[in-house]
Amino acid sequence: MIIRKLFKFENAHIVRNCHTDRCKFSIHGHSYKVEVLLESNFLDNAQMVVDFGLVKEYIKDIIDSFDHSIAIWNKDSKEYIEDIKKHSLRWVELPVSPSAEQFSRVIFKMVDTILKNKEFRNGEKNVSVKSIIVHETDTGYAQCFKEDVENPQMGLINLNEIVFSPQIKSEWKNNIKLD
Repeated sequence: MIIRKLFKFENAHIVRNCHTDRCKFSIHGHSYKVEVLLESNFLDNAQMVVDFGLVKEYIKDIIDSFDHSIAIWNKDSKEYIEDIKKHSLRWVELPVSPSAEQFSRVIFKMVDTILKNKEFRNGEKNVSVKSIIVHETDTGYAQCFKEDVENPQMGLINLNEIVFSPQIKSEWKNNIKLD
């Protein structure tokens, strides 16, 4: 069985090396919608895959980290990265370019790690991420599956290389463990 939870955030970025000059040379933003699809072949004591309240409680903080922040690729110029960090309290530095495709992979890996570290207490079993869909616009989205996260040709995602600004970390309501 698959359940779906929708999250939203506003984010700005530059997508270097893409085709469009507007996107590769100018900071621009999107109103993102993120669909988190979880699956299990079991139901818990309440006859649910997992309580949506738990999903929101533990996954919302990490996705909300991208809200009203700037996503930075750690391979961008040192000067650009330093300027963003100097002039913005909310930023996330990523080991991959902040495209919709890479956002879906990063969020998949983070949510998957959170679920693996979560101690469930209501009989939940084998709850895993089926897919992450990141809508960058109303007409376009990227969808990620487990095999996409593990594909080195798409860029390795080491969670230890994702850096959240001190401001973002101070706003987390839960102790987020991404290792």
